[in-house]
Amino acid sequence: MSQLVEAEIWTVAKTDQGNAVLVKPVDGEKAVPIFIGPLEAQNILLGLGEVEIPRPLTHDLLLNLLSTLEAKLMRVDIHTLSEGTYFSNLILEFHNHRLEVDSRTSDALALAVRAGCPIYIEMGLVDENGVSLEQLKQAAVEAESDEGDDEPEAELSAKETELADLRVKLDHAVASERYEEAAQLRDQIQKLENN
Repeated sequence: MSQLVEAEIWTVAKTDQGNAVLVKPVDGEKAVPIFIGPLEAQNILLGLGEVEIPRPLTHDLLLNLLSTLEAKLMRVDIHTLSEGTYFSNLILEFHNHRLEVDSRTSDALALAVRAGCPIYIEMGLVDENGVSLEQLKQAAVEAESDEGDDEPEAELSAKETELADLRVKLDHAVASERYEEAAQLRDQIQKLENN
């Protein structure tokens, strides 16, 4: 029998296998690593960082569309793992009807952080694929000591967040035809990317 439990995004991290969003039950001691692409990670980090953007991005557009249609994202359910891919549903309320819409998990999480709605995960996924928070913290400490002078994992996430913020500012500067400011922002982005 399936059991969905309320969960939260513990962190978004860069790993040897790529970017991962770590989702854990609210009162749990295990997090499930869900591997996602760099753009998907950036979209989730933008939502978590509550970065002001001049024009709506795709996930903002979808939430605006739902609002215009008088629909509301009530929650996100992460329910299945099949062949290495997590499957999720968006649970919507539309004129007193409940709708379930299939979604990529990365998109569902990006929408959830923007909408401030609850995230649920199938407890069986946590039991089978979860990693203890202590193991994750220990791995981060070991990776930091192995890297020597390299940036620790948390700083990589901060760097990614800063890059995302700079890219949004760059888009806004170009859209507002402030080309000198745009050139400075472009240079800052290139400098950060090269480091």
